[in-house]
Amino acid sequence: MFDITKFEWTREPESFFAADNRIEVITKPYTDLWQRTYYHFRNDNAPVLQMKTKNKYFSWIVKTEFESKNRFDQCGIVMYLDSDNWLKGSIEYENEEFQHLGSVVTNHGYSDWATTEIDASVKAMWYRLSRREDDFCIECSKDGIHFSQMRVCHMWDAVGEIQFGIYACSPENSSFKATFSNMDITECKWLAHDGQKPDEN
Repeated sequence: MFDITKFEWTREPESFFAADNRIEVITKPYTDLWQRTYYHFRNDNAPVLQMKTKNKYFSWIVKTEFESKNRFDQCGIVMYLDSDNWLKGSIEYENEEFQHLGSVVTNHGYSDWATTEIDASVKAMWYRLSRREDDFCIECSKDGIHFSQMRVCHMWDAVGEIQFGIYACSPENSSFKATFSNMDITECKWLAHDGQKPDEN
């Protein structure tokens, strides 16, 4: 059984429920995670629920269900070290036709955003975050069995102990319920690369 008591809040939300392997969060308006790039603003007030680990090889799996309905409503997985160094994977609501399934990687205070459009009718998604030392892989799945790669990235400050978990936020004047369940930590599902050999120093 997954031990939810190992998680701690960074910016606890006003309304949430947590028991067994299920967490429900009601987002607060004007909450977000973003740093500098393109938009030139910095938002760092989204609630984040995480646990700490020194394990350099593992996978973190969670199912998300969401009632998002306003532009930029989002929830998903996160690896939040501090304001300037973090990553997230989520579905961000856009309008009644489509949403953005994507990921943000923030290193040293600058965020990027990699996305693909999916239908607005999608209201559930599984995510798997895998760590191999200071490199990470974000994957998604509609059934929790078959995962597709979303992103491979490097986190410069992810050395030694890190924190990882879930987040939910509403950057505009909105509020919705995000539900997280089926959480699990396993051996690293992101296998070592078996193709081209590393360059010799």
